[in-house]
Amino acid sequence: MKIVVAIDSFKGCLTSLEAGRAAEIGIRNADENICVKVYPLADGGEGTCKTLTDGLGGEIKTVEVTGPLGEKISAEYGKIGDLAVMEMASAAGLALVPENLRNPLNTTTFGVGEMILRAVQDGCKNFIIGIGGSATNDCGLGMLTALGFDFGTGIFGRDLANVKKIERTNKFRDCKFRIACDVKNPLTGENGCSAIYAPQKGADSETAKIMDGWIKNFAELSAPEKISVAGDGAAGGLGFAFRVFLNGELVPGVELILDALKISEDLRDADILITGEGKVDEQTLQGKAPAGVAKLAKSLNPKIKVVAIGGGVKKFIGGAEIDAAFSILREPMDLAAAMRKATALENISATVEQIIRLMI
Repeated sequence: MKIVVAIDSFKGCLTSLEAGRAAEIGIRNADENICVKVYPLADGGEGTCKTLTDGLGGEIKTVEVTGPLGEKISAEYGKIGDLAVMEMASAAGLALVPENLRNPLNTTTFGVGEMILRAVQDGCKNFIIGIGGSATNDCGLGMLTALGFDFGTGIFGRDLANVKKIERTNKFRDCKFRIACDVKNPLTGENGCSAIYAPQKGADSETAKIMDGWIKNFAELSAPEKISVAGDGAAGGLGFAFRVFLNGELVPGVELILDALKISEDLRDADILITGEGKVDEQTLQGKAPAGVAKLAKSLNPKIKVVAIGGGVKKFIGGAEIDAAFSILREPMDLAAAMRKATALENISATVEQIIRLMI
């Protein structure tokens, strides 16, 4: 028998690989002869850099870059050979900006560009970049400026009002950018980045409307021939910047991560897939990482049994890809107790052991 384990992190408690290794212990307690393959799991959001870097045997690099408000900060990216794995939020995330200073007129993606430059200098040519959690609405102006594009203006959201020219660079023509992007918003309009997301980053309604006009003008100057696509509005227009200026490919996060991990090779002949996350509920089926790996598994191997585990299982009756779901809690306990690392590890191992004993 062959079992693939790919469990998302239990946020605030266990990393993806910690959860996966605990499940492996449970499987081997049931039958030490079972072939077990453990993979990390992420969806392109927070934690993707470490998850993918650890899973692929890479190293985390720490670099000094310009933060979203223009100050110097430390950011991290993962390096695996010539592949760099990044989260834009490490350099320009909303969590880096105090609530009283949140205003997309005054934030920049310049540090994201600096992070990319450092990775290129370090020998990277392939990039996987998650762009969730941004503090910015600068349409990538800051990032592109750091990379050597010249717009004749500054680097902050407010500087979109004064774009005077567009001078491109070919320095990155040999680089491949794959962008983990689950947002479907277009660049501008009533569902664009300014209208939908700028208010969450500190903009009032009038500022959001003005920025939408600036971004529309920027897009028309940048690429009048390139029709806007779903995802261009991600991260305050960063999706557009990657696609138009760096020939980036916008890919659903979980699909991108699964492809990078090459998990398909083991799913094709596996008997069981164990997946899950901290809470398994109706949202799990709506494009989250466990649903993504389950969907891939069933497409490659219709006979595979897919089991999800979670700290809680709420109103979950299964779906087309997930056959059954189990809570790992074995006795009543409050959330704080359940989220103790040692307790969670023990509960995963014990629950998975019982699941496997039933299935072998």
